[in-house]
Parts: sequence; structure tokens; C-alpha cells
Amino acid sequence: MSPPPPRHPFIRLLAPAVREAAQLARAFEGRVANEPKTDEASEVKQALTEADTGVQEVLLQALHEHYGDVSLAAEEDTPTVSRFPSEAESQVVIDPIDGTLHSYLEARGPYSVMMGLVVRNRYEAGFVALPREGLLFAGARGEGAWVARAGGPLRPVRAGVRGNRVLVTHGTPEAAHTWLSERGYEVVPCCGGAASVAPLVAGCRAGLRWSDDPGLGVSVRGRIGALIAAEAGAWVRTEGGSVFPSDQTTRAATLRVTARERDLDILTEALRAAGIDD
Repeated sequence: MSPPPPRHPFIRLLAPAVREAAQLARAFEGRVANEPKTDEASEVKQALTEADTGVQEVLLQALHEHYGDVSLAAEEDTPTVSRFPSEAESQVVIDPIDGTLHSYLEARGPYSVMMGLVVRNRYEAGFVALPREGLLFAGARGEGAWVARAGGPLRPVRAGVRGNRVLVTHGTPEAAHTWLSERGYEVVPCCGGAASVAPLVAGCRAGLRWSDDPGLGVSVRGRIGALIAAEAGAWVRTEGGSVFPSDQTTRAATLRVTARERDLDILTEALRAAGIDD
């Protein structure tokens, strides 16, 4: 018996478009050089632009059909952007290819396709798709989290210790990598979207997103997966052990995601080894 579909309309209506966008991003990988050379920079940039804009347009066309009255925080300036109001009570945040340079072009760890619904400055629902892994995650405030694999239906998902990998975002200090590796953890570099849902991914134990600009902190787009992980029962914390903010504006320098509370200390100690202390 198939599980009932999510009740939240954002998840129910837009899941097919996010799935299609993820498939398109994956298809474009064969047209974008994984290891760009300087003399090919313009060609890579053109191909990557086509990938970014194509993926975003898939999302925006479906979004306009079902949520045409929202404002946008979109990564690219594509044709459908102009069809949405510049200001509205609700906003949709989109990152068509998260982890463009290192994860997508250089194929170093997972990249993601992300879209989140913000109402009155608070995330209410969102998607994080990991195209290479064939995973689509979704979550809605107060309703739970779901995962779809290989084109299958969305099914409820809970955070768990699924292995010994720790997903860390590109740019995290090498000393943190070393500290984790010396203690037997497999460190996997990735985009922010992947790190935020790490305890929901096979083989993974925890995720760490670190901002190299503490004043700016984790970006608006980087917060989409935090809602999904929290709805799946994960511990989603920032520096000092505070609950990661669910709004767009409260600053947070790090995003630490684990299935077990005690594993938060692993991420804290890794950052301390790199000279980053709460």
C-alpha cells in the first residue's frame, strides 16, 4: 500500500517539477566540462549558464502555474522571473544548481537543486534534490519530511545514523577535515544543500556547513534543507548549540546537522581543531 501523499500543497503540487529539474541538471552534466581548463572558460561558462537557466525555468514555470502570486529570490535572471510580483507576503527561494563550481563542474561531492517557500520571513516548506544520488527530499513545517528515490513516490523519512560519512561544505578548513579523518570518519566535500540533509542520506552520519564570512553567515538559500532535516527529526544546530533559525534573517555562522545529539560534539570539535570556536 502506497503512503499517503504530503498534504502541503507546495510539496504535493511542485514535487514533479523539482524531480524534472533535477533530471535536467543531471542530463546537462555531459555537456559541461567536469574539469574546466582556462582556455575553455568561455565555453564552460556558456554551457553552465544554459544548465542553470534551464533548470530554473522548469521550476519557475510550474511555480507560476500554482503559486503565481509569490515573490522570488531566484539565482538567475530567466524569462519567467518577470511574471512574478516584486513584493509579496510569501516568497520562494530557488537555487537551480547549488555547488556550481566544485560539486557540479569539478564533480567533487554532491550538488543539489533547491526550492523553498517562505511565509512572513519563515521557511514553511522546501525541496532539496541530489541529482547524482537520485534522491529528492521534501519537508513541510509540522507535517514531516519525505524522500523519493529513482522516480518513486515520496515516502516519510527519519534522520538516522546511516554510516560514517560526514558531509562538509567546500571551503571548510582543512584542519577540520584532518581532525575528522584521524578519528575514522569519511569526510566528503559537498554543496550546502547536501550537507543540510546529510543524516537522511545513505552512508552518512552528519553534515556541516561553515561560512567563511561569519558576518554574513549561512545564506538564505542554504537554510532550505535545515527545515527538511528538522522535520525528519534531526538535530539542527548552529554555534553554541542553538537551534538553527527557521527565518531568513537571523544570522548563523554554521549549520550542524546530526541524527543524534551527542554527534553534534564531533562537528564542534572538528571546527575547534581548525581554530573556530563558539
